[in-house]
Amino acid sequence: MEQASKALAHRTRSIIAWSIFDWANSPFPTLILTFVFATYFTQVVAVNKIIGTAEWGGMIAIAGLIIAIVSPIVGAIADARGSRKPWLLVFSIILFISTALLWYTKPSSHDLTWGLGCVALGTIGFEVGTVFYNAMLRDIAPSNYIGRISGWAWGLGYAGGLVALSLVLFLFVQPKVNFLHLDNSSYENIRIVGPFAALWLFIFALPLFFFTKESKNRKLPIRMAIRTGLSELWQTLKTLPKEKTIFLFLIARMLYIDGLNTLFAFGGIYAAGTFHMDFNEILKFGITLNVTAGIGAAGFAWLDDWFGPKKTILIALVALTASGITILLLHSVTWFWIVALFMGLFMGPIQAASRSMMARLAPPEKMSKMFGLYALSGKATAFIGPWCVALLTLQFDSQRIGMTSIIVLLVIGTILLFKVPFHD
Repeated sequence: MEQASKALAHRTRSIIAWSIFDWANSPFPTLILTFVFATYFTQVVAVNKIIGTAEWGGMIAIAGLIIAIVSPIVGAIADARGSRKPWLLVFSIILFISTALLWYTKPSSHDLTWGLGCVALGTIGFEVGTVFYNAMLRDIAPSNYIGRISGWAWGLGYAGGLVALSLVLFLFVQPKVNFLHLDNSSYENIRIVGPFAALWLFIFALPLFFFTKESKNRKLPIRMAIRTGLSELWQTLKTLPKEKTIFLFLIARMLYIDGLNTLFAFGGIYAAGTFHMDFNEILKFGITLNVTAGIGAAGFAWLDDWFGPKKTILIALVALTASGITILLLHSVTWFWIVALFMGLFMGPIQAASRSMMARLAPPEKMSKMFGLYALSGKATAFIGPWCVALLTLQFDSQRIGMTSIIVLLVIGTILLFKVPFHD
């Protein structure tokens, strides 16, 4: 009885520590990729918002291609060696350093390359690290709670983004004289989001590394692990088309996640450029959007376990697409806020239910490898969305027209997911 109680306490502690990591790394996509730094780059660092949008899109696309190549390789090596946390630590350190260095991106086009390079490197650290973080889900969660724990953790991530945005707004952006005496004229109160996000990651990532259970290390020498991992990856890639359910799911996700990631990458830029929001308004928009996104992720987590991940994703995709079409037709700032906040309800469920669906489909012994392919499916076409937005924005001198490419990706991905032979 006592032994069972200890095992339950250990599992509970592992689940909490694992979930907190979503809170730990949430400021990077929220503060850097979507709302604050992305807006600062296009509005202040770049020559103008149109060129800045195109440059930001090109950077996200290049980072996505690198992630698509690296993720399945390191995932396969990690499976061969039997460890995930050391890999997660390495890529978390990359994320920490590159994010902290964004402080040096000054409001000048001379620092354009520096800013883009740091964000690209941080994106690679964030996304590749997530391969190993996601692969731990099956070890952490009981099988009948996978959907709920995935969704709750994602909701916690949105809560982390909400708190981080609020702190940045009230500590740095709104005050004329902030407590660190940052110089607003040189945008130090905006550039501080880099070191702030890095410090946040460092503090809140620690529980995962101390309190989660690691899979057993096979103790293969690193050279043999690389050789074995690459060989097994090649065999998996060759046989993957025969695994119809996993193969079609990855193809569908490849498209709808590209649309969703592009929406994240350009959401703040679109709000600032098309609806003329300033940094203060962008932060308030981000805060309220994270509230609805967190509610959606946590609420839909129950649907995931009750009705299955495929139905959950389809419901969220249809609602997100309809909301997105509506937003592109709107010219009223008030209605933009209303529809965007409604749209936020469905962003988290798509991501969380996709993660739980992959955890259900992947064989336990190939979990890191499969989540490497999962990351590949999220990045193999990652250049399409950003480059389409960039090209259409430049061609028509309109962010509104540029963002229509996101809708196309969401629609095609939804149709393909509907055909995936997965019985919830």
